Amino acid sequence: MAAENNNRTASDVNSIEEGVSFSNITAVATGWMSDFMFLSLCRRFKESKRDEFNETLSAFQTIQKLSPKRNEKAKICDFLARVMHGKLLDVQFEDDASVMPLMSAARLWSDLKNTVADESLFKNVAILLIVQSVAVCLEKGERSSASSALRWFENNLELPQGLRVKLSKIVAQAETYHPFLMSFSFSRLLETVQSYLDAYLEENPSDYLLKAASKMVQSSHKTEGLEDEGPRDSSLSKKASDVTEDRKPKRKLLSTINTDVWKPDTCKKRHFSLRRISSNASELSQMTENSPDTKKAQKTRKPPQKWTSQLDKYLKDGVKRHGQGKWSRILMDYDFEGRTGTMLKDRWRVLTRAHEVG
Repeated sequence: MAAENNNRTASDVNSIEEGVSFSNITAVATGWMSDFMFLSLCRRFKESKRDEFNETLSAFQTIQKLSPKRNEKAKICDFLARVMHGKLLDVQFEDDASVMPLMSAARLWSDLKNTVADESLFKNVAILLIVQSVAVCLEKGERSSASSALRWFENNLELPQGLRVKLSKIVAQAETYHPFLMSFSFSRLLETVQSYLDAYLEENPSDYLLKAASKMVQSSHKTEGLEDEGPRDSSLSKKASDVTEDRKPKRKLLSTINTDVWKPDTCKKRHFSLRRISSNASELSQMTENSPDTKKAQKTRKPPQKWTSQLDKYLKDGVKRHGQGKWSRILMDYDFEGRTGTMLKDRWRVLTRAHEVG
């Protein structure tokens, strides 16, 4: 039987080769496998599973060696690898050891511009890569590396003047948790890249092999279900015959079947145990002051700063230049003394209600 199957397989391959070149078939199959691994890589990136991502990347690179030319999906995978390892300063992707993962990712991102349909999304990712290249260094206490990263961007990529001035000031003051850095956080970078991947996969479907494998798995599950019904029926009929032959059931000392099935009583009300807090105001305030959260809030809380006429002028000029709603762009052009984009939006609403702006 096995020999017949082998002969049939060999004859099938020969019949295929007569009509189509086997090298062409190999190229198509390699493309399907490459697309499947690319899709898996995007999924691992979205799940933020670094170990599984590295394993999938290794498999993808192995398949890519079979391809005669390097396509844009390979470049995207290289870009994702650098972003995934963006917070690891000891990981090196280029010959120059001073080029950190996010800096290398920014260089690759400029080459992927033709794969991005939304120009604003492309600019946002570019800015996030620059900001996070500096922010990660400050988080690790590497102030000199942050300065080197800024110089590298000035020499190798396009760095907006306003962004350069703002980041230089943050690095000089070593403000690791500056509101501007918090606005362009690493998590926001990951979310923006994920939006790019969703748009790219929608325009470039890579799920042919995934759909074929899904259909195969579903059909195999149906087949297994049909096969399981036969033995189950025979066992039931055998038990029925045994009961009819011996009508007197055997007595068991300890029953292994639990006939009393527990069901939750949904009618009962839940009971809560309350503990009265001391009414002594001084004791309560002392407990609050000594809590670590309160101490942290007291250290980090800053007194509210008033909006000056100069800051209002910056805001009006920024809206006139970039348009309403472009708060992140406006933040890069002017120094708003640590204010965030949300604060700018709230101030603009106040000015609108006061009829100071149109």
